[in-house]
Amino acid sequence: MFTPWTTGRAWLDVLTLYQAEWCPYSSAVRQRLTELGLDFVAKQVAPRQEDREGQHEIPLLTNGDGERFEGTEAVFEFLESLAPGKSEYEHRAQYRAHRPDRARETTAHLLAEQAPLAPRPAESAPRARL
Repeated sequence: MFTPWTTGRAWLDVLTLYQAEWCPYSSAVRQRLTELGLDFVAKQVAPRQEDREGQHEIPLLTNGDGERFEGTEAVFEFLESLAPGKSEYEHRAQYRAHRPDRARETTAHLLAEQAPLAPRPAESAPRARL
């Protein structure tokens, strides 16, 4: 669904962000998309760049026109060309208000407490050569 200020720019409803939750650059792009009031689909990528299809840099933003904006600088340059968001100042204020939680690594603590990972299975030992 389009918000009134996006009328005529149909590609805005199909922004796709290839990113990782642990990546601070991806986080900055998600924050800016929120400030601009833009909906987007977040696609998770392999943790290591060499394991990603096409070995692309994250964040990577694509639109419905097939344009690719790879890396933080390119994404922010594209986003700068768009109209300001209705609530961008309020969203930025909330981001600043939660700085102490980010400094205390609240996300990491919540994950450890609420969604701990099971111990990783032991790697199989290399076979001895005969």
